[in-house]
Amino acid sequence: MAKRLGEKQSRYKSLVSKVFLDRYREGLTEVPFMRSDLESAAQDLGIELPKNIGDALYSIRYRTQMPDEVLATQPEGREWIIEGKGKASYAFSLVSINRIVPNEALVKIKIPDATPEIIGAYALSDEQALLAKVRYNRLIDIFLGITGYSLQNHLRTTVKKIGQIEIDEIYVGIDRQGRQYILPVQAKGGNDQLSAVQTKQDIHCCQQKFSNLICRPISTQFMADDVIAMFELTLDDDQVRIIDERHYKLVPANQISTDDLKSYWHRNNPL
Repeated sequence: MAKRLGEKQSRYKSLVSKVFLDRYREGLTEVPFMRSDLESAAQDLGIELPKNIGDALYSIRYRTQMPDEVLATQPEGREWIIEGKGKASYAFSLVSINRIVPNEALVKIKIPDATPEIIGAYALSDEQALLAKVRYNRLIDIFLGITGYSLQNHLRTTVKKIGQIEIDEIYVGIDRQGRQYILPVQAKGGNDQLSAVQTKQDIHCCQQKFSNLICRPISTQFMADDVIAMFELTLDDDQVRIIDERHYKLVPANQISTDDLKSYWHRNNPL
């Protein structure tokens, strides 16, 4: 299985590299292409075209790094990403390096684990397990200090000037002042990297489809020892920035000691 996965990734990178190098010229900061160009690249390279052409792009955009040939053209401090530009239309765009990476030094907050054991037993992927833990433990509510309700999992929709996107899970929320929120959630397992590109797409989607709600995008990721990192993000000068970050450790209630509770109180009430 691992060998087949590696072969698939190698094939995807060969196709993406071919599409990029055929169009790239030194000094360009954007290299547009169409999904059909992957078909032409496969024919030129004698590579069997993937049944799901979109998976080749999705893989490079969100799961693995760009091909080495593409990375070699990046100037210091900048990197190539693939952005949607409309229906079946994309572009390699050169942007400032913009990563969403957990801060390993951040304190871990213990939360009584309310996840039904049967969920952990049958979750089919890290992402699915993570979304379930966030939902059953009301981590959105705890993190943001509002009441959130899961609206839909894996929302697939089309966004103007971007094309088709998928949001891992989307919540609606309300606070004590009556303000209502739309909360797109991006979730990644330990080996996958949170994507600033995906966050930007989520924000644009919410602006178009839920324009009367306050958009507060959330990213969450499993860390070592099943610690859950959560980020609230925003767009600032067209860059994804971190507003807040917290790390939660789900444990049996009897593993939260009196000392833990005292430390949480003093942390928020230093005087």
